[in-house]
Amino acid sequence: MTDAAAIDSAQRQKIAREIGMPATAFVDDIGAGWIRAQFMSTVMELPMCGHGTICLFTRLLESGLLTLDDNGSGSVELRLPKTTATVSLSRRDDDRSRVMLDIRPPEFEPPPPHLGTLLTLLGLDAAALNAELPLETARGDFIHLVVPLTGLAAMRAIRPDFSGMIDFCRANGIETIAVFCREVENPANSIHVRDFCPAVGVSESAAAGTTNAALASYLLRHGLLPTNTDNISLNAEQGLELGRPSSIQSLVTLANGGIARLQVGGVATRVFDGQVYL
Repeated sequence: MTDAAAIDSAQRQKIAREIGMPATAFVDDIGAGWIRAQFMSTVMELPMCGHGTICLFTRLLESGLLTLDDNGSGSVELRLPKTTATVSLSRRDDDRSRVMLDIRPPEFEPPPPHLGTLLTLLGLDAAALNAELPLETARGDFIHLVVPLTGLAAMRAIRPDFSGMIDFCRANGIETIAVFCREVENPANSIHVRDFCPAVGVSESAAAGTTNAALASYLLRHGLLPTNTDNISLNAEQGLELGRPSSIQSLVTLANGGIARLQVGGVATRVFDGQVYL
């Protein structure tokens, strides 16, 4: 919603619940080089939202509320209630808008100790885990439990217990369970991702920006991305099991042996329009 300043928090939550999407964006104000907004899931305010940002800025460009410069690019400060971030915009050769969001690199810590419970919630056994990579918690704008699997067969074998995941995530301070493997369906991609988020209002996300940024950081941390360049691009495939295939790009800029800048994004496709009457 692009004119939401008069809508209070309670109404916003009702609207988000009624729409039923993983994220609903409410724009409070737009200025020169900045916008002030808020993202809501069906159950809570989202401190940051990667896929929501891509969709929001694509809509603002389509409606003329934001414009690109003569070179077909732009930079806008996204002001959310709990944080701010830079959003870089560009026009692709096919005239579609590419939206890239700056993400704060996560910090990593050991995973919760209840591995058996997690495997039960995923409907998997221990053989599905990639024994060469650790489970870890990535703590950034969201808190992700990173779970590496052996390959696509294991990814497709997942039978999620969403109700149990809610209890598990809340008990262990986790917001999403980010499951990935390095075997892919499209050879242009580097990882295959499934992200389970029932604790924050969506059972499984078809495209998750903050999650993919965390996974890029994880792969770099474990030596699985090239470091002979200062600029790394990583493409992920997600949403295939949902029948909503998505491609998410992460960009990592390195300096002094660490991450100097972490961006995630892509392009958004409109799937429907509607009106909400308050």
